[in-house]
Amino acid sequence: MAKKPTVKELEQKIGELTEALQRERADAINIRRRHDEQINHLRDIVKSGVVKDLLPVIDNFERALSHVPKDLENNDYVKGVQVIVKQFEKTLEGIGVKRIKTVGEVFDPHLHEAVSVEGEGAEEIISEELQAGYTLGDEVIRHAIVKVKSN
Repeated sequence: MAKKPTVKELEQKIGELTEALQRERADAINIRRRHDEQINHLRDIVKSGVVKDLLPVIDNFERALSHVPKDLENNDYVKGVQVIVKQFEKTLEGIGVKRIKTVGEVFDPHLHEAVSVEGEGAEEIISEELQAGYTLGDEVIRHAIVKVKSN
C-alpha cells in the first residue's frame, strides 16, 4: 500500500510549486517586456528609414525657398510652399524627429560632419550649415553638414 503523504511533506510540495509558479510568472513578465522593447525598437527602425527617405524632399523645399526672387517673396504661392515646409517640420517633430542645432554651436563629431575648417584654435564653432541634420531619440538619422571656424 502507498504511504499517505504527511502534512509537512504536502506543505513542502506546496512551497516548491509556489516557487516554481513565481519563477514562471517572472519569466512571462520578462518575455513580455523584451517583446515590447523589440517592437518599439523595430518601430524606431522603420520610422527612421521612412524619415531618411523623406529628408531629401524637405531639403529641396528649403533650397527652393532660399532662392525665391525678392519680388515674389510675398506671393501667395510662395507663402503656401512655406506653410507646407512648416507643416512637414511639425509632423517630423510630432513623431520625435528633431533638427540638430548648428550655427553658433560647438562642433560635435557625433552630430555634425565638417566639410571645411577655417582658422587654428582649440574651440571649433559652427559658422554655417550646409545641410540640416536630424535625430530620432538618441539616434542620429543624418549628420548635419557644416563649416567650422576654430578660435
